[in-house]
Amino acid sequence: MDKDINPGYKERPHTADLSLDVWAQDVPTLFTEAAKGMYALMGGRIATSPREIRHLVLSDPDKESLLVSFLSELIYLNEIEQLGFSQFEISIENQTLEGILVGGYWSDQVKSIKAVTYHNLVITNNNGIFEVTIVFDV
Repeated sequence: MDKDINPGYKERPHTADLSLDVWAQDVPTLFTEAAKGMYALMGGRIATSPREIRHLVLSDPDKESLLVSFLSELIYLNEIEQLGFSQFEISIENQTLEGILVGGYWSDQVKSIKAVTYHNLVITNNNGIFEVTIVFDV
């Protein structure tokens, strides 16, 4: 992946689903960028008021499973409560994610994401830049 040192994401062409390349200097930032990228793929806006705060604690056997659980929780909150988040405070220690998420209600959402897949999902560390490609089922 050809990226500078700033964390970010970029949509990757995919034949049937949606796919996203994500990169960051550390794993918590990688998760944050993955969430922001997923929301960008969905389109629409997150209302700035009223603000909603959620506290998450998730544990999984590896970072890839933890990423899938995290993004799946965001999809669930979108589907059930119509919430999206724009601010993330995430820490990951011993395969446990703790996060405080701040956001609001969605408006004008364009695309619906059904699920995060494990298709070729591997978090790599390339010279201090963590990278992952995520495929979403739509």
